[in-house]
Amino acid sequence: MEVQFAPFRTWADFFPGSDRFAKPDFKDINKWNNRVVSNLLYYQTNYLAMAALIILVVGFMSPLNMLLGGTVVVLVFIGFVWASHNKDILRKFKKQYPVIFVMTVMLASYCVISLCGGVMVFIFGITFPLLLMFIHASLRLRNIKNKLENTMEGAGLKKTPMGIVLDALEQQEEKINKIADYLAKAAQ
Repeated sequence: MEVQFAPFRTWADFFPGSDRFAKPDFKDINKWNNRVVSNLLYYQTNYLAMAALIILVVGFMSPLNMLLGGTVVVLVFIGFVWASHNKDILRKFKKQYPVIFVMTVMLASYCVISLCGGVMVFIFGITFPLLLMFIHASLRLRNIKNKLENTMEGAGLKKTPMGIVLDALEQQEEKINKIADYLAKAAQ
């Protein structure tokens, strides 16, 4: 599978002004989840650039601790994803409560890193970019272009870095799943 990067979105599109941001409907978790997933896919290159900038700044200040923190988080995430693919109860938990699943991975990573020192590097270098991404994806209203591109490129988005991560977390937008299933059936 060839990994492709989504296009970089302009600053005016990424952060257009307060009129394109709104508090999510906490009563409708599915709608909120679809908004987050859609925005994570649409703005993934912007999020990657933002996270890379923060990681570089923190990594420059404490390179060994940043390397240790990143390695621990990746290994714990891979371990949790592997366990969830092999245990149905974890798989259901991951699909129903993705935020709690990611928070569990981060908490387990924090515990391991606290044994080695470097907790502040973990908080600012790894957790802070994830928090900024989640806040932006939760608050940013989807525009027509966002919805249209995610729907049209539904099958291809799974080959992007964010699509692969969301696929591992089993968090895809419902419409994208339906289109991908239809395309898979049509190809047979």
